Formats: sequence, C-alpha cells, structure tokens
Amino acid sequence: MAKINYHGRKFRGISNSPNGQVSGNTIFNYSQIGDKLVATYSGGGILEGHMIGHVHEDNSLAFVYHHIDTDGVMKSGHCKSTPEILPDGRIRLQETWLWTFGGEGDGASVVEECI
Repeated sequence: MAKINYHGRKFRGISNSPNGQVSGNTIFNYSQIGDKLVATYSGGGILEGHMIGHVHEDNSLAFVYHHIDTDGVMKSGHCKSTPEILPDGRIRLQETWLWTFGGEGDGASVVEECI
C-alpha cells in the first residue's frame, strides 16, 4: 500500500460497539505533519473531542482521544486504526479502542472517509 497522508481528510463513524459514543453523526477532521496526527471530532453524542497520535510506516494509526459528550461527561481512551482503501479510493479505518477514563471496557469501530 502506498504511503497515506491523512492531512485534510474527513471521516464519519460507520459502526461502533455498544459501549462506544461515535455514531454516523460524528465527523472527524484529520491533520498530519510528518508522522504526527491530530484531529478534532464532534457530532451525535459528542460535543467536542480531540485526538493526537502517530502515523506508522504501514499507515496504521495509534492515538489517544478525549471528549466531552452531550451529557457533559468527560471521557478518554486510546485507539489503534488499520486502514483499508475502498474501491472508490476512500479510506476505511478499522479501529480497536479502550476507554481509560469516563467509559467502560473496550470495543471496535469503523470510520470511513467522507467524499
């Protein structure tokens, strides 16, 4: 797979474990400088969130996240994402995550690049 640059890309939640908060109404805005990834996200049950992490040589992502949900609860965790290139050229990220504050357990989610 060719090197992916995530800078300026937008993603939307597609699926999530029941204990997750990302939904189809959650939009992620990615920025990348070198191997550093930062993102903001909001929508659905999330008022505002931030991510920071690394883009690895194999295009996978490892990051920490934190957000405030619509009930005013602060939550945080960490996530690993593996990219897949869809037939139309968009990126799908298969994610595994773990709550570290404010939520319980671990889970899996899928986000896809918005057109």
